[in-house]
Parts: sequence; structure tokens; C-alpha cells
Amino acid sequence: MSRRKIATTVYITREQDQALKLLAERTDTSVAQYIREGIDLVLQRHRAEMPQQLSLMGDEN
Repeated sequence: MSRRKIATTVYITREQDQALKLLAERTDTSVAQYIREGIDLVLQRHRAEMPQQLSLMGDEN
């Protein structure tokens, strides 16, 4: 993902944190990358509910 990123705060459960850290360690991928991928999946799933945002999302996923 080459687009500029912004910082934000997301609260997750202790279990989610532990699972993400383990996954990141085993796959050599950052926790932040997995969180971004999860957000992309949710946005794709709910695309029809936000038609005015389609042009902002792009079709690279």
C-alpha cells in the first residue's frame, strides 16, 4: 500500500492483540498491516451502503 497513512487509535481486546502479535511474528507482517487489511475487508463488504464513497476507495483490492 503506497498511499500516505494517517495515525489513529483503535481499541482491541487483549485476545485480539495477542492473536495479531502472534500472527505478525509468524508471518513477518506488521500488526498494522493486518489491521489495514481488516478495515479494507469491512469496507468492501459494506460498499453498497456507502455509494458516495466508491470513488475514494479505488479498485486495487
